Amino acid sequence: MRIKLASAFLLLPALLSAQERFSIKGRIINEQGEAVEYVQIGVPKREIGTISTADGLFEIEVPQDTLEFFHVSYQPASYYVTGASDDVTIVLHEQELQPAVFIGGDTKEKYLVRPGSNVLKNIGVVSFALRSETPLGRELGSVANAKKPFLVKDILLSIHSNHIPGCVASVNIYRIEGNKEDFVNVLHKPIYFDVAVSNDPQSFDIQPEDTILLDPGRYFISFQIVGYDEQAFKEYLSKPEEDRKFWEMTMDFRIYLKSSYLREVALGKMDHLPINIGIAVKGLEFENSFLKGATSSSERMP
Repeated sequence: MRIKLASAFLLLPALLSAQERFSIKGRIINEQGEAVEYVQIGVPKREIGTISTADGLFEIEVPQDTLEFFHVSYQPASYYVTGASDDVTIVLHEQELQPAVFIGGDTKEKYLVRPGSNVLKNIGVVSFALRSETPLGRELGSVANAKKPFLVKDILLSIHSNHIPGCVASVNIYRIEGNKEDFVNVLHKPIYFDVAVSNDPQSFDIQPEDTILLDPGRYFISFQIVGYDEQAFKEYLSKPEEDRKFWEMTMDFRIYLKSSYLREVALGKMDHLPINIGIAVKGLEFENSFLKGATSSSERMP
């Protein structure tokens, strides 16, 4: 009997993954009826996820389970899937957030994290490639340790080459909490930027509009592609495989040797990785200060 129980538990993941999937299509709006752009959507425990379009539209195939929706400016939402649907409307409610407050203290300019060593020089690259029907969600970045309160002023990164038309990228900042390493997104507003198609390297100095005050602790600063030219991607998928070039619909980064994390799908789990893509963060470190920062809310979701 014990052997049969053990066998059943071993088969459980396979049974879950083999469940019938339903096509869910819909739109995500706020309380004013306006589209909410680039919402992360998924079933975290099943490693299924994607990101909505700039118009709030989404399409995903999932088994009978709870579909979760996350955007840094809104409260999380969920939708229980019982069958296929092509007219789901998800309404997100705005976050009620306390403003960051700083009282006194001296500051000094400092890098919170540097890229690390570019050990492979011009040999190796990390690629973000659009290859499937739901290609968005991968995140990779850098780990930082804030020993004192820190005000983020600049987020720096370089992209080696980009062949994804209409590419929109985002930067996320997560506080890493507890022994189980829960990732809590600390942003109050999303950080988006456009990446042009180019064979040449592009450097970015992203200066967040929102005030980002970090309490002492460990953080993960990640890069993610959230948007692209959908028509160009459809044309790419319509080509026979033998006619597709390996570099099409691909963005490349130089490899840096420094601990990081990788998330393969939106709202999926974070896995340790010994390399990163060279993100750096600089700003102001506060001395002898009292700071209530952007990380004070423990209800933020990853």
